[in-house]
Amino acid sequence: MAGSDTAPFLSQADDPDDGPMPGTPGLSGSLGIPKSGEPEVPDQEGLQRITGLSPGRSALIVAVLCYINLLNYMDRFTVAGVLPDIEHFFSIGDSSSGLIQTVFISSYMVLAPVFGYLGDRYNRKYLMCGGIAFWSLVTLGSSFIPRERFWLLLLTRGLVGVGEASYSTIAPTLIADLFVADQRSRMLSVFYFAIPVGSGLGYIAGSKVKDAAGDWHWALRVTPGLGVVAVLLLFLVVREPPRGAVERHLDSPPLSPTSWWADLRALARNPSFILSSLGFTAVAFVTGSLALWAPAFLLRSRVVLGETPPCLPGESCSSSDSLIFGLITCLTGVLGVGLGVEISRRLRRSNPRADPLVCAAGLLGSAPFLFLALACARGSIVATYIFIFIGETLLSMNWAIVADILLYVVIPTRRSTAEAFQIVLSHLLGDAGSPYLIGLVCCPRRGPRMTGSW
Repeated sequence: MAGSDTAPFLSQADDPDDGPMPGTPGLSGSLGIPKSGEPEVPDQEGLQRITGLSPGRSALIVAVLCYINLLNYMDRFTVAGVLPDIEHFFSIGDSSSGLIQTVFISSYMVLAPVFGYLGDRYNRKYLMCGGIAFWSLVTLGSSFIPRERFWLLLLTRGLVGVGEASYSTIAPTLIADLFVADQRSRMLSVFYFAIPVGSGLGYIAGSKVKDAAGDWHWALRVTPGLGVVAVLLLFLVVREPPRGAVERHLDSPPLSPTSWWADLRALARNPSFILSSLGFTAVAFVTGSLALWAPAFLLRSRVVLGETPPCLPGESCSSSDSLIFGLITCLTGVLGVGLGVEISRRLRRSNPRADPLVCAAGLLGSAPFLFLALACARGSIVATYIFIFIGETLLSMNWAIVADILLYVVIPTRRSTAEAFQIVLSHLLGDAGSPYLIGLVCCPRRGPRMTGSW
């Protein structure tokens, strides 16, 4: 595979004390300028010989992983799509409903390091199968909770974090062990399309299933059935590739896991990993609060503008804003992820720091548009939707690029652990608290909203 399809060929250590990794972007031997004595990136036949998987089988594995990633985010935001109905059913206010997302994210965050440790040492396929099966059962159970047991809903949403932690920390490392360089970036972009698209489908499925069934509980019964399909696909299609084999020097021995504390020390002294994780934390803070509260905010704005009647006790709330916001999230996700990867790929030819620069530009550029969306809500709901569209597109430019940065600055035997601690950091300081904080600011002590006003 010639030209730009070169990739890092990693040694055992990614500790700065051991020197930079061969092929690291920005150093000799990366981005199409191989170092003297380094092997070229394997072509399709070389990859098949190393992984034991045909190109078609590898692509099919990515498709299965993408489907499950889409399903994870679809389930996560189905709740947001029917949030006004949940508030009315349980007779809770915004601060309490904000806890639904906060409890889930907190559980997910705590469990991620556990599965990161396991994912670097044990069979990743079976870990994902067990986690997703458990997640499906718990999600189904949460749809049968009576109205006087809101605490039980919080508990089940917390347990859903088991399934998501088992998958999110592991799946990207499988892709990293199947593909290299530009081909890996493209496959990661496909995988991370599922985050915004799945989130959007969660709003859409939540609102439309609720309308069709006349009961919001049915919205939570869609993804468990699809989760059973996901487990079957994982079991039948996915095979475990050898860790790091596609990135090793041909004459180097297989990489061996180091102790967990050694992994943490190396990651803590990896500035690229730390800084990219901190930047992604800012993205998580914004997207976490936006994802949960945007449909409710838009509904209340329309009530203030006199475009829709308020929610009343015993009546179903309007779901049009959840549907529209879901469609916007799907479109901006596809556009933003694809745009970010393509801009970074082209800019990388002249600037080895293209990846972090594109991420920074997307995050900084989104801020004024999201502010304008809030400022225009009382005057024009159309202008609000337009600014949300632009802001979400710019935010989505980060998803695949941040994942790619992690995979080329961390060695294969530490990647699941690195994914786990990036999840911990981004959620601990990001979207674990932002939905609750926004709910607390908007409605600190009141009961559930009946009028739709702020």
